[in-house]
Amino acid sequence: QVQLVESGGGAVQPGGSLILSCTCAGLSLQNYAIGWIRQAPGKEPEGVSCISFSDGSIRYGDSVRGRFTISKEDGKARVYLIMNYLEPEDTAVYHCAVKWDIKAVVCPAFVNDYSHRGRGTQVTVSS
Repeated sequence: QVQLVESGGGAVQPGGSLILSCTCAGLSLQNYAIGWIRQAPGKEPEGVSCISFSDGSIRYGDSVRGRFTISKEDGKARVYLIMNYLEPEDTAVYHCAVKWDIKAVVCPAFVNDYSHRGRGTQVTVSS
């Protein structure tokens, strides 16, 4: 059974930084991509970022591009999301998500295309 363990959420002031991490366990396939989806109260889920372990390709949402950076640890199915210049609009529950397949995987274009999603970690940006 695939499990996603997220950590690193918390409260920070506007302009601050946080680092989220996600470790995926139980994957039996070698082709996968791990990303982050966030959901604020009353809003639709939003794709934040994703990185493919098949080809290293990366995707960012328009609202975070230039402020957030995603990276991966090969061999451990672990990703990090470095979030800089945080804004109140970034407040949400951040869920780690994974997509796997028998063939090479690129980051999904839509949040519903992920295979599995973690419970999430709260990020609050407020003064």
